[in-house]
Amino acid sequence: MYVEANPVTHVTVTPVAFPDAPLLNAAGVHQPWALRTIVQVHCGDELVGLGETYGDAPHLALVQRAAAALSGVDPFDLAGVRRRVAEAIGAVDAPDRHGLTGGSTPAKTLLRVYAPFEVACLDLQGHIAGRPVCDILGGRVRDAVPFSAYLFYKWAGHPGGEPDEYGEALDPDGIVAQARALVDRYGFTSIKLKGGVFAPEEEVEAIRALRAAFPDHPLRLDPNCAWTVETSLRVAEETEGLLEYLEDPTATIPGMAAVAAKATMPLATNMCVVNFADVPEAVALGAVGVVLADHHYWGGLRASALMAGICDTWGIGVSMHSNSHLGISLAAMTHLGAALPNLTYAADTHTPWQLGADVLHTPLSFVDGAVPVPEGPGLGVRIDPDKLARMSEDYARIDIRERDDTTYMRSVQPDFPTRRPRW
Repeated sequence: MYVEANPVTHVTVTPVAFPDAPLLNAAGVHQPWALRTIVQVHCGDELVGLGETYGDAPHLALVQRAAAALSGVDPFDLAGVRRRVAEAIGAVDAPDRHGLTGGSTPAKTLLRVYAPFEVACLDLQGHIAGRPVCDILGGRVRDAVPFSAYLFYKWAGHPGGEPDEYGEALDPDGIVAQARALVDRYGFTSIKLKGGVFAPEEEVEAIRALRAAFPDHPLRLDPNCAWTVETSLRVAEETEGLLEYLEDPTATIPGMAAVAAKATMPLATNMCVVNFADVPEAVALGAVGVVLADHHYWGGLRASALMAGICDTWGIGVSMHSNSHLGISLAAMTHLGAALPNLTYAADTHTPWQLGADVLHTPLSFVDGAVPVPEGPGLGVRIDPDKLARMSEDYARIDIRERDDTTYMRSVQPDFPTRRPRW
């Protein structure tokens, strides 16, 4: 039976802010507030599709411009949605300031702007058809999607603020304590450490401490290209037998290939293979063994599934990258992960660091380190209008309009270096 769909009547774009922990990385430190943008695509009087994306002001402006161009489009016509987004924003490049997701181009900017609308339309398609998004993507291959414990070196609290519930983690003991807290609370069965903060030998000691404390948990280390090829090779040798994979130890596809040629563990990336144009060179040089999909900048869920299929062809593993996000993104990641036959590694998530902040009426839960696929049609989640309003008020009240880890770090450490590689 043919399913008749009402056209999009209007799109609501709401910037929001929520408290963020002082998480350290190669670019600096997270600011006290994280920014996101919530997209609601209205179809008829009652149907609403949900999407979520970055909240930085330049990106928000493009999302708002695209939203104004979508009235009258069929939510099943994703090609038409993409054309309208492209026409609305033009050939513009709006790179992120923190630089932890690879280089930026106008093509990648278009994909970043299009992605939340694609997710929202898939949500609408699911509601109209009475099926979950994972079915729209081809059907589920798993009922729950595994995620990893995402560890960060961090301060106890933001300067001048109270310590948060996770406390300080600036040495191996602090990292192990943080891992125990996350594993005990959420049941994670794999662990990732965000590196690039301290000298490599200190971060290797943290990995050794984690291996001693968690002998059965796969471990990962991600320094966000903070090392030279030579340093990366040394760390790979020192962590032989300890790591499930080493993520973005050094910059560029040729640099990664030089490390991959001698490292015994796979190299993973969300920084050098960030769009389809990067794949041929990466495959030809044998640069990566794992690609971390991120539907927020790959162009949505269908593009991420296509990328996963290409990886399967070349024997490359697949996981999912994460940034500070709310429950709509987690739901989208879960539906994507449920539909990917070759999701070979547990995905990343920042959800534990949001300390319960969410725009969803009923936030998703972790069971033994995995998120069960939400019940019901579409994404299976709905917004709590009061929570959304409060987070929108917080956005209006604060003075942060772009994520800028480096400038915030320099307010505490004026001589903080920006160069990468640093070691």
